[in-house]
Amino acid sequence: MTAEPCTLEPFRDQFQAALFGSVPDHIHRLTWDRARIETHQLQRLRALLADAIERSPFHARRLSGIDPTTFELADVARLPVMTKAEMMHHFDDVVTDRRLTCATAEATIAATGNIPRPMDGELVVLASGRSSGTRGLFAYDTTAFAEYAASLIRPVAVRRAAAGRPTGPTVIVAAASAIHATGAAPPLLAGSPLPFVSVPVTLALADIVSRLNDLQPGTLFGYPSILAVLAAEQLDGRLHISPTSVTANSEMLLQSHRVAIHDAFAVPAANSYGSSEGLVGAAAPGHRTITFASDCCIAELVDHHDNPVPPGTTSAAVLITNLFNTVQPLIRYRLEDNFTPQPDAADRGHLRADVDGRSATIFQYGDVTVHPLVIATPLTAHPNIVDYQVRQRGRGIAVEVLSVARVDQDRLNRDLRAALTSDLLPADSDLRQAQVSRTRRALPRTRHPQPPDPYRTPWANAGFASNEGVAAGETRRRSVRAVVCRHRTSTHNDVAQRSWAGPCSKIRQRGRERCTPA
Repeated sequence: MTAEPCTLEPFRDQFQAALFGSVPDHIHRLTWDRARIETHQLQRLRALLADAIERSPFHARRLSGIDPTTFELADVARLPVMTKAEMMHHFDDVVTDRRLTCATAEATIAATGNIPRPMDGELVVLASGRSSGTRGLFAYDTTAFAEYAASLIRPVAVRRAAAGRPTGPTVIVAAASAIHATGAAPPLLAGSPLPFVSVPVTLALADIVSRLNDLQPGTLFGYPSILAVLAAEQLDGRLHISPTSVTANSEMLLQSHRVAIHDAFAVPAANSYGSSEGLVGAAAPGHRTITFASDCCIAELVDHHDNPVPPGTTSAAVLITNLFNTVQPLIRYRLEDNFTPQPDAADRGHLRADVDGRSATIFQYGDVTVHPLVIATPLTAHPNIVDYQVRQRGRGIAVEVLSVARVDQDRLNRDLRAALTSDLLPADSDLRQAQVSRTRRALPRTRHPQPPDPYRTPWANAGFASNEGVAAGETRRRSVRAVVCRHRTSTHNDVAQRSWAGPCSKIRQRGRERCTPA
């Protein structure tokens, strides 16, 4: 059977019904103690294991000998670890819905613009490469996506109930493309009790400011990097808004961001963590520690040897088991973020941790501000690209890419130029240089006996991403990646040089896998 991308309406109607029907229960789950959470986790885990063993050839092999009916939470540590590269390599065998393949998932991503295009009206697909740098595809059915969304919005619902309904709309300054969760949210929530108005971060800064001034948001969401820029616009008198709450998402919220947001908008910033894999959490306004939805995902904070880390010790990775997405089972899946566990809250059992990761470096061309997502989105849409590095130049950008197969360089150049010029720059601007200056083949096209290690690609060894404080070619295994992308010390045409590999400020030596059909 060949699955086809469909219109949004049937999926949206079912999604909203499931979402808002479950929100009261989700709010109640926030009060659960550790014993209640573990009871719920065990029930969901046994059902997940049974379904994955029955319907996923990949999991049937790796979980051979497991009896879900007698499985206990303490047994989770005995299960093998699953990586994103491994998931993408065996994508067709990982998923449990036979309509869903690497090819149909890629076709859905290719067909997605500013609104999601569910496959057969039932499956939505997200693309992610922002956290680990490794490209991943993640599919959800209506029920699972509603569970995912409910775990994200329940802290918002609690704060709104306590503070009263805001006087202005809820506005999110984030992705325009619906291949990202922040881009998919506004069209999926349109017409609901909690609508989001999208102001794409890919617009020119002046247009973002103008739209916010027109909208006068009561609640403002956005990437910390752009919220800090908007705070400066507010302090400089070009932006005139008075949101009653500001929430950062998708990137690391730095102390400098917190100070700027508070100074500009007179409210403490809340923080939200969300991964396309399903792990989500939130921190109350003014607080650093994030409380994660332990009822939805089991999260193991581990060292380099996959052993648990004690409280106060930063993890090398997080192993997550998504308890609600049976379409694409993620069981002890390695998430390359660093968490520092904190003590549980009194009479509450959800995981609490401080998070290190997910900053973004903004390019500046005089008065023109370019968020990395502007450039990352067309690069993410090309499935053959394994790795890339972007460098700021005086009148544009230079891009170097690695690929697993031939990349149409002319098309990629056109896509990048279009991304830079369509909304960001005035018609008479000369900032139109987007040049793919080098392409290299990184991996063979044939199926690998074992998934390739993304940290031992020719790109990582060549040291193209050498930056301030990073020796050429320096890499560290798994969660440590490489080092922070900073402003470069050299200059060109009086423009401070910046560069990043992938859209995170941490250069992850972006070893991006494409899925290999079985």
